[in-house]
Amino acid sequence: MQTPLLIQFLLCPVVLVSLLRVTAPYGRHHQAGWGPDLPNRLAWLLMEVPALFVITTLVLESSAATSQQAWVPLSFWIIHYGYRSFIFPAMMHPSDKTFPAMLVLFAIAFNFLNGYNNADALIANGRNDAPLTSLHFVLGTVVFIAGFVLHVHSDGIIRKLRAPGDTAYKIPRGGMFRWVSSPHYLGEIIQWTGWAILTWSLAGVAFALFTLCNLAPRAISNHRWYRERFAEYPVERRVLFPGMF
Repeated sequence: MQTPLLIQFLLCPVVLVSLLRVTAPYGRHHQAGWGPDLPNRLAWLLMEVPALFVITTLVLESSAATSQQAWVPLSFWIIHYGYRSFIFPAMMHPSDKTFPAMLVLFAIAFNFLNGYNNADALIANGRNDAPLTSLHFVLGTVVFIAGFVLHVHSDGIIRKLRAPGDTAYKIPRGGMFRWVSSPHYLGEIIQWTGWAILTWSLAGVAFALFTLCNLAPRAISNHRWYRERFAEYPVERRVLFPGMF
């Protein structure tokens, strides 16, 4: 296993334990005392663009650039990070909320590492240039698309909770919010699990595992936050996985 990939695997338990102890201070959990802040929209753009840039550059400059085993998965990646880098921030309601610059720097560093590792996996797959009819590719693609749709749909529900100028938090309802408090996070976990399956790579597994370790603690914090602030919060709603957790 190459050193960058090993580092990404080792980050997973560190991130999980850290975020179970301390909730990342952004969004509804924002706290002062974490150093300089950046405007929310700028922070999201700066965090997500490296993930789009690194893997695209490395794959397109490689000998595997014309292989369907490289450019088809790459197109899925570009769709996701195009949404996260440009569409998601642009659709945020204008506000004075900020994001700790320290977390932005961590996210940038991770996205460079993750982009490099997954580019390496796509390039390796591209050298084989096998047909895209293998069971793992078809299954992984279906899982990835399902996760992406869930993620984007859940984001839309959250966004529609507020009218222009409204800053109050409300209980999201509809869609997968019927069953869990953070279906947008569940969607991302499903997405990158699909990515691991369709790329059939350790880099994909490392990303899926990191996504779970990063977002599960956040989902726990969100669930607790809702229950503390809304007495009418649905008691049957789980944290992240319907009927289980």
